[in-house]
Amino acid sequence: MSTTEPDALLGPADIRELAAALGVRPTKQRGQNFVIDANTVRRIVRTAEVRPDDVVVEIGPGLGSLTLALLEAADRVVAVEIDDVLAGALPATVAARLPGRADRFSLVHSDAMLVTELPGPAPTALVANLPYNVAVPVLLTMLERFPSIERTLVMVQAEVADRLAAKPGSKVYGVPSVKAAWYADVKRAGSIGRTVFWPAPNVDSGLVSLVRRTEPIRTTASRAEVFAVVDAAFAQRRKTLRAALAGWAGSEAALVAAGISPQARGEALTVEEFAAVAENKPGQPERPGQAETSGSSA
Repeated sequence: MSTTEPDALLGPADIRELAAALGVRPTKQRGQNFVIDANTVRRIVRTAEVRPDDVVVEIGPGLGSLTLALLEAADRVVAVEIDDVLAGALPATVAARLPGRADRFSLVHSDAMLVTELPGPAPTALVANLPYNVAVPVLLTMLERFPSIERTLVMVQAEVADRLAAKPGSKVYGVPSVKAAWYADVKRAGSIGRTVFWPAPNVDSGLVSLVRRTEPIRTTASRAEVFAVVDAAFAQRRKTLRAALAGWAGSEAALVAAGISPQARGEALTVEEFAAVAENKPGQPERPGQAETSGSSA
């Protein structure tokens, strides 16, 4: 466990000074909203239950607000940043603010959706303020590619947080809910107001906790097969499963074999029930262009 260095974390003036020095103006295109409140990043680290032996991966560190707080608590932090200017500046910020921990920090200058390996020991936790426009696909991709990640805490748009944590029967239960549940036990872990960001977003944010399942879903179907059924079931969510899956031969028999009423709708099924349908579906083809980690929230 590291010792906190005085004034290591960034405040509003520090953020604006750094941004001005770098010529950085947050862009909507990349969903950039920088956290300017030190108490908020401390709260995120505390809620994430970051441990002294954790190797934490952070997506979209920006100017380093959360990065510094994570470095104070974890063994190592690996940050993935797509922005050229931000990626170039972050190591210097870490070295200046937390010189005693700089050797515990690594930067990967890349699009998180393209990252297939990370430097150093395997990550045990994912903690991030995810850009709103790519939050779901990035989250699902990281959970798929890095099975060593046991615990995740992400800050996302409040509406997205609700969808990720929704349970069957909820009006907002959908593709993100089921796919996240494939990997982890998911729950809402708090709300974040708009004033802790610069620039302040037009929506509130929410924290979502994901603890990886100790036992994977028991099914003979592959993840791709299960996710294809999920995508089809929610493509037109008002349709019954009989109608939604009608494009696949044998789908009604698969529903009956799985113990699911063909009159049910996708929003009523658990991830285990979707897996049962996929497993009973004969010769199911994956639909063209269907990504396993689709972020659709249909």
